[in-house]
Amino acid sequence: MREQDYAVNNGVQAEQLEVSRVLRNTYGLLALTLAFSGVMAFVAQQMRVGYPNIFVVLIGFYGLFFLTNKLRDSAWGLVSAFALTGFMGFLLGPILNRYLGMQGGAEVVSSAFAMTALVFGGLSAYVLITRKDMSFLGGFITAGFFVLLGATLASFFFQISGLQLAISAGFVLFSSVCILFQTSAIIHGGERNYIMATISLYVSIYNLFISLLQIFGIMSRDD
Repeated sequence: MREQDYAVNNGVQAEQLEVSRVLRNTYGLLALTLAFSGVMAFVAQQMRVGYPNIFVVLIGFYGLFFLTNKLRDSAWGLVSAFALTGFMGFLLGPILNRYLGMQGGAEVVSSAFAMTALVFGGLSAYVLITRKDMSFLGGFITAGFFVLLGATLASFFFQISGLQLAISAGFVLFSSVCILFQTSAIIHGGERNYIMATISLYVSIYNLFISLLQIFGIMSRDD
């Protein structure tokens, strides 16, 4: 009986150590990729580059994403992760320049940044402290993805008042749910690869920031 209890305790302890390792590596890598992304955004701002063609964006993002997924278990996965986040940061440069060129643009950018940090910190802390299993959100994420995809496509063909604001608000909710889901997956064993966990959280933070930027920008124009 004691041997069985000892084996169970050892298993639980090993699981806790693994969770701690993945969390530590994930947040460490996330901080580095966010910093690198910020540097690339600054470089793009200083170069005054224009926003590339949408096909370049899609090919670049999905190509680097699938490459990172393929290399996730090797050191090359880290290189690919930095390439992906650097690419996304570079794309952020012309977007920031556009908002900073608006009246009150600096306030819009700073508000979006502060709100993104607050939302991410609050959601992450909630899951880490309560240890709740958020796996039930998987269905919502799948449905939300297709709803937002359909709404985004519709915005290209129909000029509907308030649609862009609704899409941005939808992406804020969607990104928030993804942060809850991914953080929970790390804690409860659903994600053991810190590179992919980092990329998932990075994409959610990126989409959250862009969406808040759009919301604050629209609200600023309405004032």
